[in-house]
Amino acid sequence: MDYVSQPDESTSVSGATADLRLGRAKTESPWRQTVRRLRRHNGAMLGLTIVGVLILVAIIGPYIAPYDDRAIAGGSLSPPNRSTIMGTDVLGRDIFSRVLMGARISLTVGFVSVAIGLVIGVTLGLIAGFYGRKADIAVSMFVDTMLAFPGILLAIAIVSILGPSLRNAMIAVGIGSFPAYARLVRGQVLSAKENEYVEAARIVGATNMRLMIKHVLPNVIAPVIILSTLRIGTAILTAAGLSFLGLGAQPPTPEWGAMVNDGRNYLRVAWWITTFPGIAIMLTVLAVNQVGDGLRDALDPRGRR
Repeated sequence: MDYVSQPDESTSVSGATADLRLGRAKTESPWRQTVRRLRRHNGAMLGLTIVGVLILVAIIGPYIAPYDDRAIAGGSLSPPNRSTIMGTDVLGRDIFSRVLMGARISLTVGFVSVAIGLVIGVTLGLIAGFYGRKADIAVSMFVDTMLAFPGILLAIAIVSILGPSLRNAMIAVGIGSFPAYARLVRGQVLSAKENEYVEAARIVGATNMRLMIKHVLPNVIAPVIILSTLRIGTAILTAAGLSFLGLGAQPPTPEWGAMVNDGRNYLRVAWWITTFPGIAIMLTVLAVNQVGDGLRDALDPRGRR
């Protein structure tokens, strides 16, 4: 008697599940796939958690701070204790309250500086890459000239001209960061403008402005998002450096870099004045960089090793 082999049910079920997953992956939008890949990046999720906490602290900091950031909370140079958990500075102000208030200032500096550099750099990169020839030569020469100066040195020069203040520090950091955006966008536009959909839009009568904004820019925005995320940490660090040098936030503004500067003369007797705002800067920069690394892997999975 001949027996006819029957298909294994477990194999059929697993094959059907694999086909279902494959079909679902094909129907997912690119952004949904990016979010799914980002969720698998442990470093990015940890960074997002820390950044989320920092944003929450920046919003509710004034309401949860035990003392006013300018008020005297105890004796001068008091070590950490129950009433002032991070100690006090030379004027008797609570370090913990000032660190909480400084979160809003430092995050604002980071986002505003990146926004300034983003707008200037993307605009110049679009013009250089799309029009080419004379426009490309002029923009490239200007960008190369700006890149010849170290970022912090260029920021110091700009603040020296505009005057020391937190607003001018944000402007200086933003201006110092736009060359990176310009070079990135220029290279992406040179490739994107040769695509068939751009030529099709040009044939049907689309203006150059519409081609750049509606057809070219959306297709080069992914690397710009990655660079912007990574630049937030750099901007916070540069602005803190300017405040440390006395060119950024001015007393009594509780900016983390300025707080580190306030405690540098008391490191041996009052280490807490410098340590806690320094830790805040370190955690913020590391968290933002982890988010940037995760976005880079999620938006361009082929670049992973």
